[in-house]
Amino acid sequence: MDEQNRNLILASVLCLAVIIIWPFLVPPPAEAPQSAVTSQETSTIAPAAAPVTAQQRTAPEELAEGRTDAPRIAIDTKELSGSISLQGGRIDDLALKSYQISLDEGASIVRLFRGTDEPEAFYADFGWAPGGALGFEDVPTATTIWNADASATLTENTPVTLSWDNGKGLVFTRVISIDENFMFNVEQSATNTADAAARLAPYSALMRHGIPTALKNFFIIHEGAMRQTGEELSEYNYDDISDFDRDDRWGATADVAQIQQNGWLGFTDHYWMSMLIPESAQPFTGVLQYNEARNTFRSEVRLPTVDLAAGETISVSTQLFAGAKEWETIRNYENDGGIYNFLDSIDWGWFFFLTKPIFAVLHWLNAVIGNMGWSIIALTLLIKAILLPLAYKSYVSMARMKELQPEMEKLKEAAGDDREKMQKGMIELYKKNKVNPASGCLPILMQIPIFFSLYKVIFVTIELRHAEWVGWIRDLSAPDPSSILNLFGLLPYATPEPTSIFYILSLGVLPIILGISMWLQQKLNPAPTDATQAMIFAWMPWVFMFMLGSFASGLVIYWIANNTITFSQQYLIMRSQGIKPDVFGNIKKGFSRKSKTEET
Repeated sequence: MDEQNRNLILASVLCLAVIIIWPFLVPPPAEAPQSAVTSQETSTIAPAAAPVTAQQRTAPEELAEGRTDAPRIAIDTKELSGSISLQGGRIDDLALKSYQISLDEGASIVRLFRGTDEPEAFYADFGWAPGGALGFEDVPTATTIWNADASATLTENTPVTLSWDNGKGLVFTRVISIDENFMFNVEQSATNTADAAARLAPYSALMRHGIPTALKNFFIIHEGAMRQTGEELSEYNYDDISDFDRDDRWGATADVAQIQQNGWLGFTDHYWMSMLIPESAQPFTGVLQYNEARNTFRSEVRLPTVDLAAGETISVSTQLFAGAKEWETIRNYENDGGIYNFLDSIDWGWFFFLTKPIFAVLHWLNAVIGNMGWSIIALTLLIKAILLPLAYKSYVSMARMKELQPEMEKLKEAAGDDREKMQKGMIELYKKNKVNPASGCLPILMQIPIFFSLYKVIFVTIELRHAEWVGWIRDLSAPDPSSILNLFGLLPYATPEPTSIFYILSLGVLPIILGISMWLQQKLNPAPTDATQAMIFAWMPWVFMFMLGSFASGLVIYWIANNTITFSQQYLIMRSQGIKPDVFGNIKKGFSRKSKTEET
């Protein structure tokens, strides 16, 4: 086996192995939002010597079922629709107007929050925990009916105000506003009109009932809780949370972090997330908790205990991000809104140093071109242009090795079975002609991290979800929906579902083109004379075709474009070195070899 073919086979087998094994080696990243604390009049917010305990912070009726007849305030913005229940003042009904659950005609829009009267309830709570002489009857809880203008609607330009008087000198107010995207701001105020001081602890929480049934459960994407604790971003899946040690202060399994600044926490799904964000300089306690008896997961932001003197008013603002993980929107919240490290709430993976810039360039190209499919092709051209100097050296070296083939054959004949003599002779031959036999592997090896970085980008970013390219490709994040089993839609037969074991046989147009492009790329060179090598090379394009057939269409488009550009580059560079690739002749020889084999 000559060195050139050995290197090519090694690189190809390595690429194949990495495609199979890589996802098991690439865990995901996480992130979260921000909140603010402000004061009005003579408010003071400071840690107390005897802080409110966890049991005091969480009202026993916190999980009370939502009343179906409880009054509600509508939410209606450009991006969101839903309502706020005046029972508890919860944000427990929220849908994303711009996103449907599928591409089917008439498909419903994605719902993010649900009340306790629905399966898989998920909602945001805000409130005050009682301390000192106060009891739960003295503060608003999950059963409290807040007062509000019944005709009010929360929009980008019209905040809503909720109020409740405990009848004992404490008046609570909650002002909820929202921007044009997905960021709520909840300003909670407490005014003490009594003669005695009161002790309170403001909090905000996200409550999720059970593990979502729509989880991808795919190791390449993180789904679960995130917590930014200053400089460190941690992520926990639902099994991690349920395995936390029991914390007696919280009465359940819990993980408690004391965060001094730049913190946020919440829950993230594949394309959506909900995060609680205190002000960047605000210290707080970030709690992740699982209640086994109720099967609930909780993310809570606990601010320091407040001593509210008679006649004083305090005000605490907390931001709530609840929406789609749009790259540009989240980046603006980080850059302009001061939410530390917020862009990492998108799962960029271990190769974030590649995935982040790759997507940034892809996003820019899409802004110019207006189509993600063509943007992927343009990105491929750009990557190949950057790697061209490396590819040029590689293909020149390969061309020179091709010129040495006659001399290498003579060395084989002279060395016979003496492998050491053969290797020494080849090394001297390479040195004499200044040829690096390993250079042919480098472009292929460089493509592996790029390929998997793009795979990660296409899988985790919402911008590729339901993004059209041409004709039948309506979702670049999904496999090619066409199938050879029904002649690409010409026959009225249903094809195997993606969950079926036979789905791998349901090849679409793009995977077939991919196989053909790899096969043509091989034909730039004659088939190896060694039978084993020839067999590996002959099968490789079709193995890749079936393997990548179930991958996202955007990734297959990249691979096809990459093969096409590589073919062109290699052909032109070989011609520049005086070697004229006989593509058609090599194809003809391949078929004639098969015919002879069949006759034998």
